[in-house]
Amino acid sequence: MMSLNPSTLPSSEQQTPRTDHPSARVLVVAPHGSYRTAPFVAAAQRVNAEAFIVSHGKYALTGASAQGLHVDFDQLDAALAAILHEHRQRPFHAVLGTDDATTELAARVAQAIGLPHNDPAAARISRRKDLARERLRAAGVPAPRSRRIDLNQPLEPQAAAVRYPCVIKPLALSASRGVIRADNEAEFVRACRRSSALVREAEIEDERSTLLAEDFIPGVEVAVEGLLTHGTLQLLAIFDKPDPLDGPFFEETYYITPSRLSPEVQQNIQHCVQAACAAYGLREGPIHAECRVNASGAWILEVASRTIGGLCGRLLRFGTGYSLEEIVIAHALGQPIDTHTSDGAGGVLMIPVSHGGILRRVEGVLAAQNVKFVEEVAIQMREGYELVPWPEGSSYLGFIFARAPTPQQAESALRAAHACLNIVTAPVWHGVDQR
Repeated sequence: MMSLNPSTLPSSEQQTPRTDHPSARVLVVAPHGSYRTAPFVAAAQRVNAEAFIVSHGKYALTGASAQGLHVDFDQLDAALAAILHEHRQRPFHAVLGTDDATTELAARVAQAIGLPHNDPAAARISRRKDLARERLRAAGVPAPRSRRIDLNQPLEPQAAAVRYPCVIKPLALSASRGVIRADNEAEFVRACRRSSALVREAEIEDERSTLLAEDFIPGVEVAVEGLLTHGTLQLLAIFDKPDPLDGPFFEETYYITPSRLSPEVQQNIQHCVQAACAAYGLREGPIHAECRVNASGAWILEVASRTIGGLCGRLLRFGTGYSLEEIVIAHALGQPIDTHTSDGAGGVLMIPVSHGGILRRVEGVLAAQNVKFVEEVAIQMREGYELVPWPEGSSYLGFIFARAPTPQQAESALRAAHACLNIVTAPVWHGVDQR
């Protein structure tokens, strides 16, 4: 893992919470290359705590801003033993899992050292779509009807038992990777074959050989950010997704907050997410949920026991000046703080990958940054990187952030900034086997 330079980390805008003693140590369990690692390291520094990063990679994170440890996430028992050895040298006071791949290990660590935690089984349920659907169905929480698709069996007979339109999903991939809509049996077979190519390397056999087919739920889609304390959900934000997500693929683009949905609809969303958390058995820490809303009310698409993905957490500025990561760390350290959000509206565009190719350059960035209400245009991919569209892809070109008096103005600023960009690519040339 690369070292993090403290000078590159964002600074706090206002006074930030401080831990009771500067030796508070926060264990952050993060996959190598996670977008979330740097914001959590920076947040720990701002609350006068020390971040220690556990990651799956050849090199552990070390440097002036954080120390680290390398473990194998596929060997949970060995990883747990290595972390507990480190804890015995210098105790941890909080444990956080940043991504779907790390929440179960984080829960096991917190359980072993006696810190507030989710049951590891609940963390596992939150990352496995089939297990989650079973819990939601048993609890009567509105969610799409689903069935498992066995990739070791012929697909055509299984297609006949599916209700259309449906959505094909891998059991455990995130960021809508491999998620494909099918409107009939022929599309079902094609979608399953395409999605199955993405799960062939999964470590768990069930995740290699099984997909999920679920009813397509029409309606508007929202994302929900919240914080659980002893099983009670505190709502931090609801994000509108103004672009229709009707398929055939489900790459996300715009997130706008605060939501423009009615207070009654927002209350229904919160109630539905709270019920889903209870069905999974989640009780502590951050959650990120995805819901559809239509005339029948709110429907749960997923609830993850982690914060929002990518750099989107930057959207959340709380009235007291804290970042989302500071709120989460303070909560984990048992020091809850005021979480009312700042006035005005915010939005982010996850810059979509419209076509594949080798990135040559991104033109129009300065013009996009000069659009009124745009705060930042952050291009994450560099020249020479291969752009891979959804559903095979999972990495965005970058992010555009806007802050405005109203949600409508924030959304308009993002659309205007995006229109300024011209993505220049070159074809991908793959070698030909001459044998």
